[in-house]
Amino acid sequence: MPLWTIHHSPAIFTDDDKHRLASRIADHYEQVGLPRFYVITLFHQTPPEDFYVGGQPTPVGVRITIDHIARHNPDQQARRRTARWINDILTPHLQQHTDLHWEFHVDETSADLWMINGIAPPPGGSDAEKTWAEQNSTSAY
Repeated sequence: MPLWTIHHSPAIFTDDDKHRLASRIADHYEQVGLPRFYVITLFHQTPPEDFYVGGQPTPVGVRITIDHIARHNPDQQARRRTARWINDILTPHLQQHTDLHWEFHVDETSADLWMINGIAPPPGGSDAEKTWAEQNSTSAY
């Protein structure tokens, strides 16, 4: 389960921008074999008086935290590759904003602490996970 939590200043994203970005994020994970419904993207608008960087209010900012649970990067090279594709996804959506401070980080969490609809997800790459991907929903396995 990738969970993207995007904290952003007002006027950074329109509703259409949010939909396009969330779809692009889900597209990527689907291409690498995850069920599309694993991908959750949350947008939290944060006013400048509540957005501080280095102890100072930030008029335009984006801070993204990404939790990876379904898959983990095996080594530094894979982690760098992941950071690059995340950057590639975000840059077109953020580069048009002048003086924007933006950053992201990824946490990799144990899949042992994860359930969807009360069901522990099937092992990555298993036939059961492929069935979930085809159905785009959970089912007993």
